[in-house]
Amino acid sequence: MDKKNLADIRREYSLQELSEASVAADPFVQFGNWFDEYVSSGPLEPSACVVSTVGSDGAPSSRVVLLKGFDDRGFVFFTNYESKKGRDLAKDPRVAMHFFWPELERQIEITGIAERTSREESETYFASRPIDSKLGAWASKQSSDLESRDELTQRFADARSRFTEGDVPCPEFWGGFRVVPTQFEFWQGRPNRLHDRIRYDQAKGVWKITRLYP
Repeated sequence: MDKKNLADIRREYSLQELSEASVAADPFVQFGNWFDEYVSSGPLEPSACVVSTVGSDGAPSSRVVLLKGFDDRGFVFFTNYESKKGRDLAKDPRVAMHFFWPELERQIEITGIAERTSREESETYFASRPIDSKLGAWASKQSSDLESRDELTQRFADARSRFTEGDVPCPEFWGGFRVVPTQFEFWQGRPNRLHDRIRYDQAKGVWKITRLYP
């Protein structure tokens, strides 16, 4: 296979522009506008985003999750609370969420504080999941060492045998996090790498809009 020189891989961005005058005053509205446009572009996983946390050793950690809801209270995703990210957020709730939407030459970064959703909210979402996804939540000791794939398959089978009535409850160790933003950054690709970057900072309940150098 021919080796490619990564330095030669380039793309010029020129689809749209972003300005202080064109963005909404409320970053939640701006996110919703961009999200609707992205969904309309037909991506494979429109709600996928990278969530970054900090471990007890101070080392960063990132993974892709699926956003399951957002409003003016924050951005919600669900997970096993005993997973790596769950343990990280229990010790340090600071978090960053990063959305990369190449079809529209856009990125969004949201930083804030993660808090657990209410138990009712977690149970309501869990009830909407397909039954095999529910069983998978019971079967997986997320982020723990696994001896073999066969062990995971057996735990899944055990969960299916356990919940024979078809009603699979939400595990106590599973639920949602809501990221309450303290800052947003919207990035629009532009020609010559002179990209548009607009940041929202919250101070005393008011969002301040600032343009950044690319």
